[in-house]
Amino acid sequence: MDDEVERVGARYRSVRLRLTAVLAPLDEAQWDRPVPACPGWRVRDVLGHLLGNVEDALAGRISGPPTEDQTREQVARHADDDPVALLQQWNEQAPEFEDVLDAVPIWPAFIDAISHEHDIRAALGDQRGRDTDDVLRAAELLAVPPPGLGLVVDGRAYGDDEVDARLTTTSFELLRIRLGRRSEAQVRAMEWDGSPDGRLAGLFVFGPSVLDQAE
Repeated sequence: MDDEVERVGARYRSVRLRLTAVLAPLDEAQWDRPVPACPGWRVRDVLGHLLGNVEDALAGRISGPPTEDQTREQVARHADDDPVALLQQWNEQAPEFEDVLDAVPIWPAFIDAISHEHDIRAALGDQRGRDTDDVLRAAELLAVPPPGLGLVVDGRAYGDDEVDARLTTTSFELLRIRLGRRSEAQVRAMEWDGSPDGRLAGLFVFGPSVLDQAE
Protein backbone atom coordinates (compact mmCIF):
# COMPACT_ATOMS: atom_id res chain seq x y z
CA MET A 1 0.00 0.00 0.00
CA ASP A 2 1.25 3.48 -0.86
CA ASP A 3 3.08 5.21 2.02
CA GLU A 4 1.15 8.46 1.51
CA VAL A 5 -2.18 6.66 1.73
CA GLU A 6 -1.10 4.79 4.84
CA ARG A 7 -0.09 7.90 6.77
CA VAL A 8 -2.73 8.49 9.41
CA GLY A 9 -2.78 12.24 8.80
CA ALA A 10 -3.45 11.64 5.12
CA ARG A 11 -6.32 9.33 6.02
CA TYR A 12 -7.77 11.91 8.42
CA ARG A 13 -7.39 14.63 5.76
CA SER A 14 -9.31 12.50 3.28
CA VAL A 15 -12.20 12.21 5.74
CA ARG A 16 -12.08 15.94 6.53
CA LEU A 17 -12.24 17.03 2.91
CA ARG A 18 -15.05 14.61 2.14
CA LEU A 19 -17.03 15.66 5.20
CA THR A 20 -16.44 19.35 4.47
CA ALA A 21 -18.07 18.84 1.06
CA VAL A 22 -21.11 17.38 2.87
CA LEU A 23 -21.30 20.12 5.52
CA ALA A 24 -20.55 23.26 3.52
CA PRO A 25 -23.96 23.51 1.78
CA LEU A 26 -26.08 22.87 4.90
CA ASP A 27 -28.78 25.28 5.96
CA GLU A 28 -29.64 26.15 9.56
CA ALA A 29 -32.25 23.39 9.88
CA GLN A 30 -29.79 20.77 8.66
CA TRP A 31 -27.08 21.95 11.06
CA ASP A 32 -29.59 21.48 13.89
CA ARG A 33 -30.73 18.03 12.75
CA PRO A 34 -30.42 15.37 15.50
CA VAL A 35 -27.78 12.68 15.02
CA PRO A 36 -29.34 9.36 16.10
CA ALA A 37 -25.96 7.62 16.37
CA CYS A 38 -24.85 10.28 18.90
CA PRO A 39 -27.88 10.73 21.19
CA GLY A 40 -28.41 14.33 22.24
CA TRP A 41 -26.11 15.74 19.57
CA ARG A 42 -26.97 17.79 16.51
CA VAL A 43 -24.95 17.79 13.30
CA ARG A 44 -23.20 20.95 14.51
CA ASP A 45 -22.29 19.20 17.79
CA VAL A 46 -20.48 16.42 15.95
CA LEU A 47 -18.43 19.06 14.16
CA GLY A 48 -17.80 20.77 17.52
CA HIS A 49 -16.40 17.50 18.84
CA LEU A 50 -14.16 17.00 15.79
CA LEU A 51 -12.83 20.54 16.14
CA GLY A 52 -12.49 20.09 19.90
CA ASN A 53 -10.29 17.03 19.37
CA VAL A 54 -7.98 19.05 17.14
CA GLU A 55 -7.88 21.99 19.55
CA ASP A 56 -7.23 19.80 22.59
CA ALA A 57 -4.57 17.72 20.86
CA LEU A 58 -2.66 20.77 19.62
CA ALA A 59 -2.91 22.40 23.07
CA GLY A 60 -1.58 19.27 24.77
CA ARG A 61 -4.80 18.62 26.68
CA ILE A 62 -5.21 15.14 25.16
CA SER A 63 -2.73 12.69 23.66
CA GLY A 64 -5.21 9.99 22.66
CA PRO A 65 -8.96 9.45 22.56
CA PRO A 66 -10.77 11.95 24.81
CA THR A 67 -12.63 10.78 27.88
CA GLU A 68 -16.41 11.05 28.06
CA ASP A 69 -16.05 14.17 30.21
CA GLN A 70 -13.63 15.74 27.73
CA THR A 71 -15.97 14.93 24.85
CA ARG A 72 -18.91 16.53 26.65
CA GLU A 73 -16.81 19.63 27.29
CA GLN A 74 -15.82 19.84 23.63
CA VAL A 75 -19.45 19.76 22.54
CA ALA A 76 -20.47 22.30 25.19
CA ARG A 77 -17.55 24.56 24.20
CA HIS A 78 -18.92 24.99 20.69
CA ALA A 79 -22.64 24.39 21.22
CA ASP A 80 -23.61 28.01 20.52
CA ASP A 81 -20.99 28.78 17.87
CA ASP A 82 -21.80 29.51 14.24
CA PRO A 83 -21.37 26.13 12.49
CA VAL A 84 -20.02 27.75 9.34
CA ALA A 85 -17.28 29.36 11.45
CA LEU A 86 -16.66 26.00 13.16
CA LEU A 87 -16.17 24.34 9.78
CA GLN A 88 -13.71 27.04 8.78
CA GLN A 89 -11.79 26.66 12.05
CA TRP A 90 -11.60 22.89 11.63
CA ASN A 91 -10.15 23.25 8.17
CA GLU A 92 -7.69 25.91 9.32
CA GLN A 93 -6.41 23.99 12.35
CA ALA A 94 -6.63 20.40 11.17
CA PRO A 95 -3.60 20.46 8.81
CA GLU A 96 -1.26 20.94 11.78
CA PHE A 97 -3.05 18.09 13.57
CA GLU A 98 -2.71 15.92 10.48
CA ASP A 99 1.03 16.58 10.42
CA VAL A 100 1.18 15.32 14.00
CA LEU A 101 -0.76 12.20 13.05
CA ASP A 102 1.67 11.54 10.20
CA ALA A 103 4.59 11.78 12.64
CA VAL A 104 2.93 9.89 15.51
CA PRO A 105 0.41 7.47 13.98
CA ILE A 106 -2.70 7.50 16.19
CA TRP A 107 -5.17 5.42 14.21
CA PRO A 108 -8.13 6.04 16.59
CA ALA A 109 -8.18 9.69 15.44
CA PHE A 110 -8.87 8.57 11.88
CA ILE A 111 -11.38 5.91 12.97
CA ASP A 112 -13.24 8.44 15.13
CA ALA A 113 -13.41 10.91 12.25
CA ILE A 114 -14.71 8.42 9.70
CA SER A 115 -17.23 7.08 12.19
CA HIS A 116 -18.57 10.60 12.70
CA GLU A 117 -18.57 11.20 8.95
CA HIS A 118 -21.17 8.47 8.65
CA ASP A 119 -23.02 9.58 11.79
CA ILE A 120 -23.56 12.91 10.02
CA ARG A 121 -24.38 11.32 6.67
CA ALA A 122 -26.97 9.10 8.35
CA ALA A 123 -28.57 12.09 10.07
CA LEU A 124 -28.82 13.83 6.70
CA GLY A 125 -30.14 10.77 4.85
CA ASP A 126 -26.94 10.55 2.79
CA GLN A 127 -25.82 6.99 2.02
CA ARG A 128 -22.81 7.91 -0.09
CA GLY A 129 -19.20 7.16 0.81
CA ARG A 130 -19.78 3.70 2.25
CA ASP A 131 -17.33 1.98 -0.10
CA THR A 132 -14.43 4.41 0.05
CA ASP A 133 -10.92 3.15 0.58
CA ASP A 134 -11.00 4.87 3.98
CA VAL A 135 -13.97 2.74 5.07
CA LEU A 136 -12.17 -0.38 3.86
CA ARG A 137 -9.03 0.57 5.79
CA ALA A 138 -10.93 1.40 8.98
CA ALA A 139 -12.72 -1.95 8.81
CA GLU A 140 -9.43 -3.74 8.27
CA LEU A 141 -8.07 -2.13 11.43
CA LEU A 142 -11.21 -3.13 13.33
CA ALA A 143 -11.41 -6.70 11.99
CA VAL A 144 -10.07 -8.29 15.16
CA PRO A 145 -12.79 -10.65 16.38
CA PRO A 146 -13.09 -11.44 20.09
CA PRO A 147 -12.29 -14.97 21.29
CA GLY A 148 -14.71 -17.54 19.98
CA LEU A 149 -16.02 -15.38 17.14
CA GLY A 150 -14.89 -15.12 13.54
CA LEU A 151 -15.53 -12.55 10.82
CA VAL A 152 -15.91 -12.67 7.08
CA VAL A 153 -15.67 -9.09 5.83
CA ASP A 154 -16.22 -8.50 2.12
CA GLY A 155 -15.25 -12.12 1.56
CA ARG A 156 -12.07 -12.03 3.66
CA ALA A 157 -11.93 -14.24 6.77
CA TYR A 158 -10.59 -13.10 10.13
CA GLY A 159 -10.16 -15.13 13.31
CA ASP A 160 -9.41 -18.73 14.12
CA ASP A 161 -10.58 -21.60 11.96
CA GLU A 162 -12.47 -23.14 14.88
CA VAL A 163 -14.92 -20.65 16.41
CA ASP A 164 -18.35 -20.80 18.04
CA ALA A 165 -19.87 -18.42 15.50
CA ARG A 166 -18.82 -16.46 12.43
CA LEU A 167 -20.37 -13.21 11.18
CA THR A 168 -20.44 -12.42 7.48
CA THR A 169 -20.73 -8.71 6.82
CA THR A 170 -19.37 -5.72 4.89
CA SER A 171 -16.62 -3.26 5.75
CA PHE A 172 -19.16 -0.50 6.32
CA GLU A 173 -21.32 -2.60 8.63
CA LEU A 174 -18.28 -3.76 10.60
CA LEU A 175 -17.26 -0.13 11.13
CA ARG A 176 -20.74 0.68 12.39
CA ILE A 177 -20.95 -2.42 14.60
CA ARG A 178 -17.56 -2.03 16.26
CA LEU A 179 -18.07 1.68 16.98
CA GLY A 180 -21.44 1.06 18.64
CA ARG A 181 -23.68 2.26 15.83
CA ARG A 182 -25.78 -0.91 15.81
CA SER A 183 -27.95 -2.40 18.54
CA GLU A 184 -27.39 -5.89 19.86
CA ALA A 185 -30.67 -6.94 18.25
CA GLN A 186 -29.51 -5.63 14.88
CA VAL A 187 -26.24 -7.54 15.13
CA ARG A 188 -27.98 -10.75 16.19
CA ALA A 189 -30.20 -10.48 13.11
CA MET A 190 -27.20 -10.39 10.77
CA GLU A 191 -25.73 -13.33 8.86
CA TRP A 192 -24.28 -15.70 11.46
CA ASP A 193 -22.88 -19.19 11.10
CA GLY A 194 -23.42 -20.51 14.63
CA SER A 195 -24.69 -18.72 17.72
CA PRO A 196 -22.85 -15.70 19.16
CA ASP A 197 -24.56 -16.08 22.55
CA GLY A 198 -22.27 -15.21 25.43
CA ARG A 199 -19.62 -13.65 23.18
CA LEU A 200 -21.40 -10.82 21.41
CA ALA A 201 -20.36 -8.08 23.84
CA GLY A 202 -16.73 -8.45 22.79
CA LEU A 203 -17.62 -7.39 19.27
CA PHE A 204 -18.37 -3.82 20.37
CA VAL A 205 -15.51 -1.39 21.01
CA PHE A 206 -18.21 1.11 22.04
CA GLY A 207 -21.87 0.50 22.64
CA PRO A 208 -23.89 -1.31 21.51
CA SER A 209 -26.48 1.28 20.56
CA VAL A 210 -29.51 1.31 22.85
CA LEU A 211 -31.80 1.86 19.85
CA ASP A 212 -31.79 0.27 16.41
CA GLN A 213 -30.00 2.57 13.95
CA ALA A 214 -31.77 2.91 10.60
CA GLU A 215 -29.27 4.05 8.01
